[in-house]
Amino acid sequence: MSINKTRGFLYTLAKLLGDVNAVGKGKTGKRVARRAAGKATGKMFRKLFK
Repeated sequence: MSINKTRGFLYTLAKLLGDVNAVGKGKTGKRVARRAAGKATGKMFRKLFK
């Protein structure tokens, strides 16, 4: 298994654990909003610096 696959797996696992943690704390809506804002910002920067 390569380092990139291992790193990708760890990032995915961290994202899932963050989702589980948010559900447990009752802050799911805030997490969804932040992830949507992050994706939109990423797309904007991708177009800007392409």
